[in-house]
Amino acid sequence: MHFVCYTNWDQLPSSANALFAKRASDSVFFSRPWFDNFTATALNADQCLLLACVVEKDSVLAILPLIRRTNENLYSLVNHYTPLYTFLLADDDQQQVATCLAEGLLKLPFLILRLEPISDYDRNIDSLQRAMESAGFSCHRLSRFYNWVHRLQGQSYAEYMAARPARVRNTIGRKRRKLQREHGFDIRLFAGEQLERAIKDYKAVYKASWKANETVPGFVEGLARNFSDTGWLRLAILYIGGHPAAGQLWLVAHRKASIFRLAYDESWKHYSPGSILTAYLMEHAIDIDEVDEIDFLTGNDRYKQEWMTERRQRWGLVCERRRKPAPGITLLFNSLKSIFQGQRPG
Repeated sequence: MHFVCYTNWDQLPSSANALFAKRASDSVFFSRPWFDNFTATALNADQCLLLACVVEKDSVLAILPLIRRTNENLYSLVNHYTPLYTFLLADDDQQQVATCLAEGLLKLPFLILRLEPISDYDRNIDSLQRAMESAGFSCHRLSRFYNWVHRLQGQSYAEYMAARPARVRNTIGRKRRKLQREHGFDIRLFAGEQLERAIKDYKAVYKASWKANETVPGFVEGLARNFSDTGWLRLAILYIGGHPAAGQLWLVAHRKASIFRLAYDESWKHYSPGSILTAYLMEHAIDIDEVDEIDFLTGNDRYKQEWMTERRQRWGLVCERRRKPAPGITLLFNSLKSIFQGQRPG
């Protein structure tokens, strides 16, 4: 096996597709469609793609998707949309592959490698950290953000909702009846040929919401198109009087639902259209998609705690190249050491 760097996805051997497919079962954010959309829409002028890989003949054993910035340091291929990152590693001989990658990275001209956000129980990242430390890097972890999740454990939607706080259940029921009585509303789940209308309506909702403009133009739209092709997209719009009032974009794959983006028109806030739409997609994910887990991704917001039951932490891994002390410093240290040793009582 040997270390190699690529600067374009098309340079990867075709065997990389099997590795991406395998890791996508862990998270859609490790999938090829996710990374393809990222590089197509989110790389800045001062950023270059770097795919640090370990290969053996025609097999890709590991991929570490990175960004090289103008300061020459290396960072994980992420932005503020990214809820989770990992070292894409095949199962066979993990530590040996990680060691090969770390020794290859050691030869590159950078001082700091920063990988985030990562899980605290990611064995692939753990193996990479051990290898980086053995190769001569100093590594430490820092807290990034909290992540709220709910594991269904066989619950139906009715059972799930029965376990939610009474305030949540009562508010959704009351606001749904009030909105239906006073204006009427309709919820549509979009896919296929209707996707472009859904994207247009979602953008209209987002513009009328409390949120700032999307910082990476085209990222969310590109993601919706890429994940629609895989069948993983759940893009729902709530309409009031034919006008879009709330929109949510979920990603559902491998029995996991990720709540990726959500917004509502503030002029309809008193009807809680966002909560009504969340309940609709919860029911679809649980009873129709039959997911085992629902993930609110990033943030410690109070409303997320009302829908979820378990809080996890996401971390950053920082690896710094150990710098050798200057010759003068080494000489001074050795001299002081000799002096102190000579003063020891016999």
